[in-house]
Amino acid sequence: MPPSRFAVPAEVPGLAARRIAADILDGVLHKHRTLDDQLDGTGAHPGLKSLADRDRALMRRLVATILRRLGTLGHVLSRLLDRGIPTDAPRAQSALLIGAAQILWMDVPDHAAVDLSVRLVQSDRRAAKYAGLVNAVLRRCAREGQPLIDEIKAQTLDIPPWLLARWIAHYGEATAREMALAIGHEPSLDITVKSDPPQWATRLHGETLSTGTVRTLLQGSVTMLPGFTEGHWWVQDAAAALPARLFGDVSGRTIVDLCAAPGGKTAQLALGGARVVAVDRSPARMARLRDNFTRLSLQAETVVTDAAEWPSQGGFDGILIDAPCTSTGTIRRHPDVAWLRQETDIAVLTALQKRLLQKAVTLLKPGGTLVYCTCSLEPEEGEQAVAALLATEPSVRRAPIEAGEIAGLTEIITPDGDLRTLPCHLPHADPRLGGLDGFYAARLVKS
Repeated sequence: MPPSRFAVPAEVPGLAARRIAADILDGVLHKHRTLDDQLDGTGAHPGLKSLADRDRALMRRLVATILRRLGTLGHVLSRLLDRGIPTDAPRAQSALLIGAAQILWMDVPDHAAVDLSVRLVQSDRRAAKYAGLVNAVLRRCAREGQPLIDEIKAQTLDIPPWLLARWIAHYGEATAREMALAIGHEPSLDITVKSDPPQWATRLHGETLSTGTVRTLLQGSVTMLPGFTEGHWWVQDAAAALPARLFGDVSGRTIVDLCAAPGGKTAQLALGGARVVAVDRSPARMARLRDNFTRLSLQAETVVTDAAEWPSQGGFDGILIDAPCTSTGTIRRHPDVAWLRQETDIAVLTALQKRLLQKAVTLLKPGGTLVYCTCSLEPEEGEQAVAALLATEPSVRRAPIEAGEIAGLTEIITPDGDLRTLPCHLPHADPRLGGLDGFYAARLVKS
């Protein structure tokens, strides 16, 4: 018989990307795995290798959109379902979320979004019985979904209630709502360049921020963009690029980056002429830092150890601590953080931050500078951590940050002279070109 009689039918285009998106969503929402773990490295989804670049980009955007709009999606689907989202078939839940996200926020034809979600359900034994339900609900979503979103535009459903309550208590209700609104927009790509930001802004079809960061809306594989392979720049949120600047001129000074990987701040210090010692406890993350430094043609001494237990003799000119934290300031770029973190995580992490701060003081020489920062919006991990250190370490004092050091951005300087960026800072007419990660940084000097 002709071989064609036995050929496997070609899969419907786009179905593989949505199947992998469903798997990764299940990993975040039901198995508490981070997006980074499922998208890169040894724990990455095995199906990613066979996806074309275009499908891989679609899958990433689809997952990020769902996690960024999870509360709103839940509201819309609950209004369209008589008995709620099926709980006995995770694939049915994922198919509804995937279909609704495409219909409401992505440039995908409604009929294609519905059809592929139905196929996704049909291919799963437990979920197949819900194919008719998924079809009917998503068709209603195409007709009625947007009016349902318009009903709740003023609400902040996409931030977990415990986290929103904390932000309201610390920043006020108006600012908390502005933060939630900013987090709802897909962010730009921020790049730190070695030199000539305006030239790179032109080449990457972006713009130069006042801080020198290049911001662009280009999408796709970062490694394919001009200048990446040659090591002319690295990816780094504009807020994350500020703490390393607080050391001033680092030329010839020895600076220790205590939680260094993946190395964006380490690279800034090395580029500025410092002798940098990069410390990180994770061998895999340190390997990534070394790879980045090879591409960037920069030099740093690397040490794989627990920074709080590092047996160094100290006497360093500067210490940078970008401490492990809840990372709630990065939700606009890492929307899984909102649904993976719990309020109980804060106490565990503040204990580690305290140990790192105390260790840093012992490593610093008299007159040396300590810059402490976290990508958290929670005061316990920022303002309160530094206040506690100052109350117990008489040899350390605050060195207030001045507007001229951070491109005149007075709105991100606290009354105490520390740095505090919020997702709603740096507004722009195009919301995708506005915003910053939430960061806290303080500069301290040892007497």
